Amino acid sequence: MKPEHELIIFDWDGTLMDSIAKIVRCFSAAFEDAGVRGPGDDAIRHVIGLGLGEAVAELLPQADAATRDEVVERYRRHFLHLDQTGMELFPGVRAGLEDLAAQGYLLAIATGKARRGLERVLRDTGTAHLFCATRCADEAFSKPHPKMIEDILEQTGFAAGQALMVGDTTYDMQMARHAGIDGLAVTYGVHGRELLAQHAPLACLDSFTEVHAWLRRVNGASSAAVANL
Repeated sequence: MKPEHELIIFDWDGTLMDSIAKIVRCFSAAFEDAGVRGPGDDAIRHVIGLGLGEAVAELLPQADAATRDEVVERYRRHFLHLDQTGMELFPGVRAGLEDLAAQGYLLAIATGKARRGLERVLRDTGTAHLFCATRCADEAFSKPHPKMIEDILEQTGFAAGQALMVGDTTYDMQMARHAGIDGLAVTYGVHGRELLAQHAPLACLDSFTEVHAWLRRVNGASSAAVANL
């Protein structure tokens, strides 16, 4: 049986990788370096998933462009170099992705990370080979704009009806809707079930193990998906 969704597009931070604490910590350090008062951890958590520039603009709406640029650069310095805290994939992610790929799903990533950051975590986790396409916020418009998904669909040759977006934020669900594809929400990231449910995902799931099981149960994976590439 051919699965309803043959291309599964995943968000990264808060969906596949437990990186939220480090992101919040690096934003706070960047604000301190730049001499500005940050809006607090809850506000930082809420914008995770946006492109870095868009996130800083949301967090510091009254700041001038030079200050925002400094915060962006300070954040990158902390995240890539100064903060050496390790980040792990959520429980079940590696085995789940490997099984989905083995079952014939095509997997992709649409992330608010920059290309350099995504390549680093793909290398560190040894998961790059599992994804047929990846798009980052410095290569397209930031979520919730649909451009990243549109680029992935164009690259892989799938129609919107064959794709599913899996993410932990309302930005992911809005991006999916704008691109005309279905969304599947996870509640263990930055946005809670109540917020996510407002955007009509197919389901709200509480662990990646549940995501894996939902895809296997609802979609009925088949190796026929490979034929589309």
